[in-house]
Amino acid sequence: MAAKLTPLAMAVLELLHERPMHPYEMAQLMRERFVNTRVKVKAGSLYHTVDRLVQNGFVEIVETQRDGKRPERTVYAMTDTGRDEFVDRAQDMLANPAEEYPEYLSALAVIDELGPEMSLTQLKHRVLRLQAAIASDQVVLENLVNEHKLPEIYWLDWSYATARRAFELEWTQKLVADLESGRIRFQGHCAPQLNLVTEDDSDERKTS
Repeated sequence: MAAKLTPLAMAVLELLHERPMHPYEMAQLMRERFVNTRVKVKAGSLYHTVDRLVQNGFVEIVETQRDGKRPERTVYAMTDTGRDEFVDRAQDMLANPAEEYPEYLSALAVIDELGPEMSLTQLKHRVLRLQAAIASDQVVLENLVNEHKLPEIYWLDWSYATARRAFELEWTQKLVADLESGRIRFQGHCAPQLNLVTEDDSDERKTS
């Protein structure tokens, strides 16, 4: 049984829906379309992914091209099997929320150990970086709408990413305000121990 298609494999097959192409062209188009905002794209991993797709019968070699003294470029196309697998995986990804583990959650879990000064300093750095990223997002969105005039259906992924960043900024700004006002209090090493004894356990001890 073939391994589940990775996000990068999905991005490759997405491009091959348009036409056969070689990996160098795929990499160029991924940069132009900001695919790197949703998938980690590196030359080595891209070529490895294409090789895996060939091994699984999802893409096939259709020709090789040579331009002057440059090395030959192998052109790939999607097979019928690849198209079926792509559709199945896309449906699954669309319908079922994936278990993802953002680093931010791990950092939020240890804020009390870092203490007020360090935590607030780093959270404010995060706010500034999110604000810069959101400003950059707006430039890209204006470019997509006004210059390229792309229908929104083609940049829903980008729209979602910008909305998620905007939510994270708003949430983090509120967290900073709550920590500074004392509504959320740092406990340090004096945090009270949680009473994990249930009512049933308590009754059982009384009767034992």
